[in-house]
Amino acid sequence: MARRKHRSQLDAIDEINMTPLIDLTFLLLIIFMITTPLLENSVDVSPPEMNASELPDKNSCSINLNRNGQIVFNKIPVTRQELGIRLAALHEQNPKTAVLIRGDGERRYSEIMELMKTVKDAGMTNISLVTMAEGK
Repeated sequence: MARRKHRSQLDAIDEINMTPLIDLTFLLLIIFMITTPLLENSVDVSPPEMNASELPDKNSCSINLNRNGQIVFNKIPVTRQELGIRLAALHEQNPKTAVLIRGDGERRYSEIMELMKTVKDAGMTNISLVTMAEGK
């Protein structure tokens, strides 16, 4: 008499088909690869154009930060402390004076912000950053 082996439900667990699980994994991977860049770029930011209105000729002063980091106020080289003193005196004479700040493109952003803080501490409120026109 030969013994027959009876297959039970527990024997079926040994034979799990991995193909659908791999397909699902790749499908989720593709979905995440497509949606992740969309989430990162979801903020709509339009940078301003480089061309702006004409600079005011009257009632303005200019501050330049050259490539070497030297501050030039109305064509006169000054230190940051001297700049604050001159701007405070100018503010007493005419508080509505426009301050035009020009910085060399190779200088750090933090240096321009320090200049703006110096101008603000002197009491000036009309501050503009000057850029080159498009195409130059």
